Amino acid sequence: MATVFAHGELRLYLLALLDAGPKHGYELITELTERFGGTYRPSAGTIYPRLGRLEDEGLVRRSVEGRKTTYELTPAGRAEIEARRGDVAQLEHGISETVRQRAQALRAEVQGSLQGLRAELAAAAQSARARPREGEPDPRRRESYAWRMEAEALVHRFREDVRADLRRADASSVVTELTVDTLRTVLDSARRAVRATLP
Repeated sequence: MATVFAHGELRLYLLALLDAGPKHGYELITELTERFGGTYRPSAGTIYPRLGRLEDEGLVRRSVEGRKTTYELTPAGRAEIEARRGDVAQLEHGISETVRQRAQALRAEVQGSLQGLRAELAAAAQSARARPREGEPDPRRRESYAWRMEAEALVHRFREDVRADLRRADASSVVTELTVDTLRTVLDSARRAVRATLP
C-alpha cells in the first residue's frame, strides 16, 4: 500500500486527534481508521512509537491506570496544535482527497465485479430457461441479489463521499445545522422513494 502520510503528517494528526481529549492508543487507531473510511488502518507498531516520541518531545503526557494507558496533550502540545491549525486543515483536506480516491478505486473494482457477475447471472438465467429443472433456484433471486449488491455499493460510495466532504468542511468550521437538516431531509426522501420501488 502506498504511503498515506508524508513525513511529519502522522505526528501532527495524532496531536490533532488528542486535541479533542485524552485517548488510548487503540482509540487513536480506531479514529484514524474511521477518518479513512476503513481504507487504511495503522498498526500498533506505527502508532505507539510515534506517541513515545511525542512524549519525549514533551508534547504528550502518558498516564497508566491498571492495564490501560492514556495519552493527552501537554500545554506545549496544545500550543503547537494551536499554532498549526492551518496545517491541520490542509492535512484534513488531503485525507479527504485520499479517501475519495480510494473510494473511487474501490467503486471501480466493485463495478467491474458486478458487471462480470451480471453477465454470469444472465448466462445462467438463459441456461435455466432453456433447461428448466424442478427444484432449481429461481434465476430472479440471483438477479435480485446482483442488483442489491450494486445498490449497496452505491450507498457505500455516497456515505464515503459525504463523510469526506463533511470532514473537509469541519476542518474549516463551516458545518452548520442547515447542513444536517438538509442531509436528513434528503435521506428521508431518498428512503421513501426507494421503498416505493419495493413490494
